[in-house]
Amino acid sequence: MPTLHFKGKTFVQNHHLAVKYHQLVPKKELSLTDNVSLHDNLILHGDNLKALKALLPTYSGRIKCIYIDPPYNTGNENWVYNDNVNSPMIKEWLGKVVDKEDLTRHDKWLCMMMPRLKLLRELLSEDGAIFISIDDNEQHRLRILLDDIFGEQNFIQNIIWQKKFSPQNDAKYFSDNHDFVICYAKNKIEGEQKSGWTRNLLSRTESQGQRYSNPDNDPRGQWTSSDLTVKTYSAEYDYIITTPSGRKVKPTKGRCWLTSKENMQKLIDDNRIWFGEGNGNVPRLKKFLSEVQEGIVPLSIWLHFEVGHNQQAKQELKEIFSEIDLPFDTPKPVSLLKRIIQIASNNDDIILDSFAGSGTTAHAVLELNKEDGGNRKFILVEQEDYANTITAERVRRVIKGVKTAKNENLKTGLGGSFSYFELGPTIEMESILTGKSLPTYAEFARYIFYTATGEEFNEKKINEKSGFIGETKNYELYMFYKPDVEWLKRNALTLDGVKTMPKFKGKQRMVFAPAKYVDDYTCMENRIDFCQLPYEIYRLH
Repeated sequence: MPTLHFKGKTFVQNHHLAVKYHQLVPKKELSLTDNVSLHDNLILHGDNLKALKALLPTYSGRIKCIYIDPPYNTGNENWVYNDNVNSPMIKEWLGKVVDKEDLTRHDKWLCMMMPRLKLLRELLSEDGAIFISIDDNEQHRLRILLDDIFGEQNFIQNIIWQKKFSPQNDAKYFSDNHDFVICYAKNKIEGEQKSGWTRNLLSRTESQGQRYSNPDNDPRGQWTSSDLTVKTYSAEYDYIITTPSGRKVKPTKGRCWLTSKENMQKLIDDNRIWFGEGNGNVPRLKKFLSEVQEGIVPLSIWLHFEVGHNQQAKQELKEIFSEIDLPFDTPKPVSLLKRIIQIASNNDDIILDSFAGSGTTAHAVLELNKEDGGNRKFILVEQEDYANTITAERVRRVIKGVKTAKNENLKTGLGGSFSYFELGPTIEMESILTGKSLPTYAEFARYIFYTATGEEFNEKKINEKSGFIGETKNYELYMFYKPDVEWLKRNALTLDGVKTMPKFKGKQRMVFAPAKYVDDYTCMENRIDFCQLPYEIYRLH
C-alpha cells in the first residue's frame, strides 16, 4: 500500500496518546436545558483535539456518524497550527498563520489532521462511518491518510457534491463547481462478515413514486414498465411475439428478448407483459412497486437541487441571523447534512461534528427528528470564539423558532435541548499530588474508569457513598476519593470499608483509594485488586 510521507509525521503519529485528558466544565447559563448532562445533545467549546480526547471516556465506540468540514488548506483561510507536539521543528510552527506562501502548509495540514482522525476513529462505533468535506487542495493526500488510519479496505465512496449551480466565467481554467465528501467506514461489511457499517436506502421522492401507476387496474398494485430486450444477443431469444391485437413484433436489430419463448408465454399468461392501451404496442415488462426494494440506492454524484448548495446555505444562515454578518464564506446547506445522516445512521444514533462552524449538523439532526419523530443526538465541537454567539446561538434559535422564517417548522421551532460545556483544566497526576486543581468526583471517576478499562463510562451508575463507579464484564470498579487534599491525606481503604462494600456479585473488584490499611490476604479473600491513587492508574491501561 502506498505510504504518505510528510514533515512532522513521526512526531504526530502517536500524539493523540500524549494529549492529556481535560475536564469538561458545564455552563448552565449557556445551555438550553434544565439538566446539564454529558448524555444530552452537546456543544463543546475548546481546542477540538483536546475536546475529542475529553469525549473518549463517555463516547468511545458510541458515535454512529461523524461529519467534519476541516480547513481545505487553500492558503486563504488563515488557519493556525496550534498542536503543542514535543518537537523543536513543530514548536516553530505554533501560532503562525498558514498561507499560500508557506512551503510547509501541506505538511502542517496533515500534522493537524492525523491525531484528530485517530481520535475520531476511536469514537466511532464498530458499525459507524465518517464523512469529510474537502476539495482538490488536499483531497488526494487525505485519501492516503485515511487509508493509513482506517484501512484502504474500509473506503466507501468519494462523493461529488455540486456546490454551485452557475458557472464562474472569470475562472482562469475551469469553473470549480464541486467539492468532495469522502466516506470511510470503521468496519466495512465484506464477504462472510456479518457486522459492520451498512448504508441506508434513501426514500423515494414524489416524482420517483409517480413513475408507478396502474393503467390496467392490475390487482397486484402500482407498476411501471421496463424494456423486454437485452444487448447480449442469443438466436434462441430472437423470435416473434404476436400482440393481442394481432400485430407481430420482433426485437430491434442486434438485440433479443430477455427470456425464452416458453418463459415469455408464461409471463403473458400471468399478465406480466404490457402491450399498451390498445394492446398493439411493443411489449414491455411490468415491474411492480411491491417487488422493488424499499428505497433508492444513494448515487455518488449529489446535485445542487437535491442536497443544496453554498448559496442556499448562506440564505439559510441569513434567515436565522438577519441582524449580523457571519464569517462563513462556504457554509454547508442543511439538506446536505440531512442526506449524510439519513444514509449513515438510524433514529436513535449519535452524530458528531468536531469542526462545527455555524452548527449546520445540529440543525440537520433536529430537523430530521422533527420530521420523522427520531431521537438522534448531536455533539458539536467548535474552538473559535463564536462557539456561543453563532454555533450555539443558531441551535437555540432553531429549537425555539425563528418568527421571520418562511419554513413552517423553523418558524415554530424544531424542539430539543442541548448542554454547553467548555474545556477545563487537565486531569494531571501532579495536580492531585500537590492538591491543585483537583477534579470533581464524577470527572475523576470518568477518567479512572476509561483509563483502567478502555470501556464506556456511565455517569448515572455512580454511587459516591459506596464508592461504586461502574462495572465491566469482569470487574466492578470502586473509587474512594474527595477533591480535598486533607481528606486524601487522612483516608484509606480500611477493614471497615471492605466490610461495608456492596454485596459481592461474582466479579473481581478493582478499588481505587489514596492508601490501603488492610492486608493482602483480606483483599484476596474479598476479591479486591487495590490500586493506589493516583500512582497506579496508568499501570492498568
